[in-house]
Amino acid sequence: MLVVDDDALVRSALGMVLGGAAGLELVGEAADGAEVPAAVQRTRPDVVLMDIRMPRTDGLTATEALMRAPDAPAVIVLTTFDADDQVLRALRAGASGFLLKDTPPAAIVDAVRRVADGEPMLSPTVTRQLIAHVSAAGAVAPGEARQQRARDRLAALSERERDVALAVGRGLSNAQIGAELYLSVATVKAHVSRLMVKLELANRVQIALLVHDADLV
Repeated sequence: MLVVDDDALVRSALGMVLGGAAGLELVGEAADGAEVPAAVQRTRPDVVLMDIRMPRTDGLTATEALMRAPDAPAVIVLTTFDADDQVLRALRAGASGFLLKDTPPAAIVDAVRRVADGEPMLSPTVTRQLIAHVSAAGAVAPGEARQQRARDRLAALSERERDVALAVGRGLSNAQIGAELYLSVATVKAHVSRLMVKLELANRVQIALLVHDADLV
């Protein structure tokens, strides 16, 4: 785990929360997005907790740069605002989810573990909040062209792949998708992996965003 935040108190607090959790290891810290590439190269974290707002290189720019690199770690962006425009851009760039800075410690630990295991970060409630925010922001709301592009991409899927994609778009976990579609969790994971390859997406959050762009949930 690598923690990136320009506030030393926030880094210290997150370090205490994560460092004391079983199965998690804090391998490093960075105070600005500009320090992230070298820190990731040096520490090789599985997950990066990334502050979205920093004075020199912000978390969005740092996330976009990370996602262009091979074998990039999963990124969870940190924000004081619920589903602001920069969070949405970070998710589209490949971030695995986001956390508010006032999230309870136990929930932060749970989120990090889930992302490290490839599980979804966005619950159905958070997904609805996020998409509502997108719809309210005219500049980034999906227009007809974006909607059609999203639908065209999803049209290339098989019926089962489409069912799984729509379930991911609703924010369901692998276990919930399996129960709904009568599939094993291992089979659901395999479908999600194929979806990311077939749709050329970095993670399941981007699958969810594509489904919502297509206005299918």
